[in-house]
Amino acid sequence: MPRTAKLRNVGRAVDHQARRIAKRYGLAALAGAVGATMLIFAFGFARPVTALPEPARPDANPANLNPAAISFTLPKDIKWVTQPNGAINAVLRGDPSKPGPYIVLTKWTAHHMSRPHFHPNDRYVMVLSGTWWVGTGNHFDPDSTVPMPTGTFAEHYGKQVHYDGAKDEDVVLEIVGDGPATQTRVEEK
Repeated sequence: MPRTAKLRNVGRAVDHQARRIAKRYGLAALAGAVGATMLIFAFGFARPVTALPEPARPDANPANLNPAAISFTLPKDIKWVTQPNGAINAVLRGDPSKPGPYIVLTKWTAHHMSRPHFHPNDRYVMVLSGTWWVGTGNHFDPDSTVPMPTGTFAEHYGKQVHYDGAKDEDVVLEIVGDGPATQTRVEEK
């Protein structure tokens, strides 16, 4: 089956499922809009790429950039720090220990997970690479965790108990939140 037809079928299946669920909750108009959006999305990505972006020039000089317009940190210059719980963090912006916005990269190495805990504020998480495994509740049960593959966006709600980490592969997350980003462990039950 050609790619366009496969994507069209996926769009139709999503539209049907969305309508069924929305009808149950009285949101039929919204379901139709969601389905139409999915079909447009599918057709938009089914077109062949006619032009690729220009590759980076090996002679490009960062000194040519105006520091008033952009600041950056190259991957080799990011400072990673290993935490007591096995996570490896790099603070990109702000200070998670103080009030105010922050951006942190967190790497969970394979076979490392946090224990049940909560944070005082909401946190927004993007899975940059690998599969992130997440569970909720006071009882630590890695077998019940749910996989969040690369590209997943999640919101951890403040004061809600969860645990997370990596299973068979490393995972890298970008976490954005409002500090202080303290972590309070809960008694396992």
